[in-house]
Amino acid sequence: MPLPHHCIDCDKPVAGGAYICTACTEPTTANKYNEEYMKFKLAEDFNNGTLPTDNEIVSKMETAYPKSTGEFKKIQKEQYELFCKKQHDYGPGNISVGTQLLNKQEIELSLTGLWFRMNDKIQRIKNLLIGKQSEAVADEPMDDSFLDLSNYGIMATIVKRGKWGK
Repeated sequence: MPLPHHCIDCDKPVAGGAYICTACTEPTTANKYNEEYMKFKLAEDFNNGTLPTDNEIVSKMETAYPKSTGEFKKIQKEQYELFCKKQHDYGPGNISVGTQLLNKQEIELSLTGLWFRMNDKIQRIKNLLIGKQSEAVADEPMDDSFLDLSNYGIMATIVKRGKWGK
C-alpha cells in the first residue's frame, strides 16, 4: 500500500496521491499551492525520468500563473504587431544592411548592426534605471525600450537562422 503524501501547505497527510488537502485549496492559498506544487511536480517528473511535454508544461504554467502568462501573450502580440508595422515602413534592408545575407560576412554585419541597436536600448534603460532619471522623451516610455530590445533579439535569431526577409 503506498504511503500517503503530505499537504504542501499544512503538512497534513493526504490520500490518493494528492499534494494538497481540501482545506488548503481555498482561494486564499491557491497561489501558494500552485507555485509549490509546480516546483514539486516538475522535480518529481525529472527524478522519475518522465519529463512533462512542452504542452503539459505550458498548460501547468497557464493554470498556475494565469495573469503572468496572459500578459506575456498579450505583450507578444503587441510586439508582433509593432514588428510588422516597422517592417512595413523600413523593409527588410534595414536589418540586412542592404545585403542579401548570403554569406557569413553579410550575416555578421547584420548581427553587428542589431547588436548596436540593442546596445543603444540597454544604455538608455541603464541610464534611466541606475541614474534614476525620468524619461525626457515623452512619447518613448521605458517599456518601449524593453519591447524594442526583445524584438531585436528575435530579429537577430531570425537572421541567424537564415530566414530574414524571406
